Amino acid sequence: MESTWLEGLKIERFPELKSDIKTDVLIIGGGLAGVLCAYFLEQKGVNYTLVEGERIGMGITKNTTAKITFGHSLIYSDLIENFGEFYANQYLKANKLALDIYARLCKNTDCDFEKKPAYTYSLYNREKIENEIKALQTLGCKTKFESEIPLPFKIAGAIKLEDQAQFNPMKFISQISKNLNIYENTYIREVKGNIAFTGRYKITAGKIIVATHFPFINLHGSYFLKMYQNRSYVVAIENGPEINGMYVDEAEKGMSFRNYKNLLLVGGGSHRTGKNGGSYNELREFIKKHYKNSSEKYFWATQDCMTLDGIPYIGQYSKNTPDLFVATGFNKWGMTSSMVAAMILCDLVIGKENEFEEVFSPSRNILKPQLFVNVGETLVNFLTPTPKRCSHLGCSLKWNKYEHTWDCPCHGSRFEEDGRLIDNPAMRDTNV
Repeated sequence: MESTWLEGLKIERFPELKSDIKTDVLIIGGGLAGVLCAYFLEQKGVNYTLVEGERIGMGITKNTTAKITFGHSLIYSDLIENFGEFYANQYLKANKLALDIYARLCKNTDCDFEKKPAYTYSLYNREKIENEIKALQTLGCKTKFESEIPLPFKIAGAIKLEDQAQFNPMKFISQISKNLNIYENTYIREVKGNIAFTGRYKITAGKIIVATHFPFINLHGSYFLKMYQNRSYVVAIENGPEINGMYVDEAEKGMSFRNYKNLLLVGGGSHRTGKNGGSYNELREFIKKHYKNSSEKYFWATQDCMTLDGIPYIGQYSKNTPDLFVATGFNKWGMTSSMVAAMILCDLVIGKENEFEEVFSPSRNILKPQLFVNVGETLVNFLTPTPKRCSHLGCSLKWNKYEHTWDCPCHGSRFEEDGRLIDNPAMRDTNV
């Protein structure tokens, strides 16, 4: 089922590329990050082209819960511990700026933008919440401890951040994409140097930005080792309560909540793509127990690219590719991360330094515990003897009984029951 963001929405259609072209900057991928890059390059008067394999916003962007906040679970205490106060402060500063830019852009945009407080709660661990509050206060950020929140369960504590925001991301993208230089139904199959190939046509570019959710160029950057994908679910109900804020559990498999118009969006059921998890059943059982008078209106699922250290990869694709750039690994915080990506990449492609580029550099140290988990998953599933293989790197596919798809536990590619490609990094259909 489609998400609530598409209800009654008409998005301008863009033409398909039907000739060879040249451009100063090529953006591959028409999700929120790619479209924001195009929008800001348009403002700067830069010659650019954005190409999208299907239609803009119709991949991951349409399936977000669209919370615009710099409160990314418990990241600041981790950043201070692992990277120091300077890096933590730069991460906070970048995401605060992203929130401010959204507020400015949305002021004259019909996208249901609302200022709301954001809460990160813990069911059992008060100490984690207190440590994160201490970290935020160390960074000069005002926050508040809450012992109760308007959700149907007890908590150990919650962090409250005022003046965060929520919106309809598809209304937003439909507005800012008007009059941009975009080609839809233009699928890039290969990139060689500064040339991108669609199969029939080629695009020669001075700089190339890969904003395709999971990067598809395996030769550089080792993203197939540095990331995995996480699948999660949303059920939108009518006759749910007004909770006046955005709420997320700090636990990896916890739940999230926010209102949109007359709906309550309940998210959760999270699991590594290709693995078993709670799925919609977990959410529906929760709703049945706690919101007995509600009725289900929408349901949808999404995927998130998860990095080794919780920080997105934004910048030069690899040390050996000076004209190739990337935005990926948003770790479930795609709204502010997309804006941060656009801020950084629009500077880098015109040769301008950006104060945040070091923190988000894709070439930072990868020796993290999650690396060895990713490598282990890849080896196990690559060596599993089954004829159903992913067309990305050949890993064994797993049947998703809830969504009737074939999913790859290595890197998150997904396929229809008949083998047709749904989600990257795979670039082609597979035989199942």
